[in-house]
Amino acid sequence: MAIDIDEFEAADTSGDETNAERVGRFLLRNRDKAFKAREIAEQTGVGENSVHPVLGRLHDRGLVRHKRPYWAVGDVDAVKSALAYHDTVEFLDEELGSESREEWLEAASEMRNGE
Repeated sequence: MAIDIDEFEAADTSGDETNAERVGRFLLRNRDKAFKAREIAEQTGVGENSVHPVLGRLHDRGLVRHKRPYWAVGDVDAVKSALAYHDTVEFLDEELGSESREEWLEAASEMRNGE
């Protein structure tokens, strides 16, 4: 069912962020500080049991830095680019529909088989 555009514009989408986005945006906003994982969890609302895997994945991508027990934002431009990329993909998914891995694999198989 469609909604009025004013209702759409007023909608609160703050709860739609992933844990990685919450952590990345928090550390980006606080780029002049380093935090313990527990503090990041408290400030972002990401569960303490979830924040360590999130920080680990962000670290693997160079988006955060780690010196035990502290975490800080990594390459600021890389973090901004990653967040912008995610926002773009999310917009395109909303506009055009999300990608289907199965459809991609099927199309690739057909192309290999000359179909």
